[in-house]
Amino acid sequence: MARKTGSSGEKTARDLRVAATKLFASHGYAAVSMRQIAAEVGVQAGALYLYTTDKQSLLFDLMHSHMQELLDAWDAEAKVLPDCPDKRLEAFVRFHIRFHLKRIDAVFIAYMELRNLDSGNFDTITAQRQAYENHVKAMLTDGCAQGLFTLSDSKLATYAIIALLTGINTWYRDAGRLSVDVIENVYLEMVRGIVSTTIKS
Repeated sequence: MARKTGSSGEKTARDLRVAATKLFASHGYAAVSMRQIAAEVGVQAGALYLYTTDKQSLLFDLMHSHMQELLDAWDAEAKVLPDCPDKRLEAFVRFHIRFHLKRIDAVFIAYMELRNLDSGNFDTITAQRQAYENHVKAMLTDGCAQGLFTLSDSKLATYAIIALLTGINTWYRDAGRLSVDVIENVYLEMVRGIVSTTIKS
């Protein structure tokens, strides 16, 4: 996304991303116009093009930034984890839940608006998603090789685990009856069921 330099320009760029995220998540990419985004930011519609080429570029930038932040955050976490696949899987479950619950709108856009990406942008985002999935698949494959997990298809189990964990975003509320800690523990138990782990917590 092209951005105008300077403190005022940087603030407007941030406001643009916040406004677009809010509107895309609330109404859907196709239903939101650049004029609506500009009104949310508090600028003229033409001013937005100082910061983004078009609405498609804006959507791609939001999704690409979200996925890169996810990958970088997991890479940083994974570096300090033990080699044990079971311990890494537990850490992944807790990481995935906490990361995604802090970014509910961004997660919704990342999953629901893939269909609205141009082919080149679609390929880039799906490659990032695959890179994230590959981290999980590697844990499961290693766990099976070490006799810790029992799986007939590590790739399918990867999809199931990520879908299970990400699905929390559809119902979680800050004021709900369960804390994040409790949710993590319950979902960790379910993930252990998927992989049929032989290690008991």
